[in-house]
Amino acid sequence: MKLKPGEIEGFLRKPPAALRAALIFGPDQGLVHERAKALAATLVPDLDPTFNLVNLSAAQLGDDPARLNDEAAAMSLMGGRRVVTVSNAGDRLGKLFAEFLSELPGDALVIVEAGELAGRSSLRSAFEAAPLAVAVPCYADDPHALAGVIRSMIQESGHKVDDDALAFLRDNLGSDRLVTRGEINKLLLYKGDEAGPITLQDAEACIGDSSVGNLDDAAFAAFGGDIAKLAEALAQSEMAGESPVAILRVTQKHAQRLHLGIARMNSGGGDPKFLAKSLGVFWKREDAFVRQLKLWSPERLMRALEILTDAELNAKSTGIPADAVTGDALLRIARAARVAR
Repeated sequence: MKLKPGEIEGFLRKPPAALRAALIFGPDQGLVHERAKALAATLVPDLDPTFNLVNLSAAQLGDDPARLNDEAAAMSLMGGRRVVTVSNAGDRLGKLFAEFLSELPGDALVIVEAGELAGRSSLRSAFEAAPLAVAVPCYADDPHALAGVIRSMIQESGHKVDDDALAFLRDNLGSDRLVTRGEINKLLLYKGDEAGPITLQDAEACIGDSSVGNLDDAAFAAFGGDIAKLAEALAQSEMAGESPVAILRVTQKHAQRLHLGIARMNSGGGDPKFLAKSLGVFWKREDAFVRQLKLWSPERLMRALEILTDAELNAKSTGIPADAVTGDALLRIARAARVAR
């Protein structure tokens, strides 16, 4: 089943009781994850890993395909339906999910997160064709929608925002919903209990030289094999109070953008620098992005994405410090990039 853009928010608030599986995909990984969480919360409100919620990665299903059916068919020990999430999926799992959706063991709701998928994607096609499944696209917010997200967050905090400040925020955010929310939360913390609306000066003070640059620095350093710059970017992000999971998400998005860029190059996408621009790469980073397009292969990028996805799971579910897990994952990628240079 396909959803039209205007149907998505209502669907996420109240999905059909018969729904068994959802593929949430697109280039905006922050929005993908936000919508996956919203859908899961309709059945498991606290979203803590319990008997009713299990998180899997594409790498885990690749190693053990039977686990998908096992988890979907497992009985709940706490009452209600279980939720099974699968992160970082791609067309390598297309056949597995086509078979799963034709059988649908148990009654769990399976929620799959993926990056950008072409119209002919086997994974996307499997969900669109199944009557009890749905494919939900997640593209970067258009200016009108982005302004609505920003205004809503600010109003919910009890603040107001000047038109000039709203325009500035709209123009400088929006590539990723997770990063957008993080930056607005930082702006609200900066404003605190100060009376009066958020002004352009407030927005420029928080966003103009924001920690988003540190997150991008970490991603570019890792995939460029620059270990010294990676260490510096991670240190700056830690001092700015950035979440290790946010660093992993931005790095995942960078890897997915590289993967898409390589696919377009291989299909005759034209000049690499123009390609970088079309993918939304900041102009000061275009040369580095082009170098990385030549450095990485689709296969090696998929392995890097598996490393990042597993790191996110470990950061959330183990006792290992999240910053250590994140640093180790990015260092492994940086070392792989150095070998390829």
